[in-house]
Amino acid sequence: MPKRPYAQNNFKRRLMNQFLKAILILVIITTTGCYYDNEEKLYSEISTSCDLTNVTFAATVKPILQASCYACHSNANATSSGDGIKLENYTDVQNLAKNGKLMGTVNHSKGYPAMPKGGGKLSDCEINQLQKWIDNGTLNN
Repeated sequence: MPKRPYAQNNFKRRLMNQFLKAILILVIITTTGCYYDNEEKLYSEISTSCDLTNVTFAATVKPILQASCYACHSNANATSSGDGIKLENYTDVQNLAKNGKLMGTVNHSKGYPAMPKGGGKLSDCEINQLQKWIDNGTLNN
């Protein structure tokens, strides 16, 4: 007995739906596959040139914060997207460093919100530089 036309159309429709679902999943996976395109962030363990000898607030700490934190934690954005936490001024950064919140968040330590939000950790070098600045007394230099 020959198949009815509506049964064939129903089969084709189900097959097309499965195909479209597979394509959609593939598109989602490929567009969200990798957040960073910065080699140092992707392959931080390979980098061997991390200068910890002359870590200063102006030359080391502030550029790290500008690159990774100011999108949410600048003075202009802190109230709307940074939960009121400002990282643009030395005094604000020093307070967060002294109470442990700065390192807790960038290390993704338990009990602290992982920062940068929505991204991976800072590179090992950047985290070590921040820690060195704290170990040196959080100087405004």
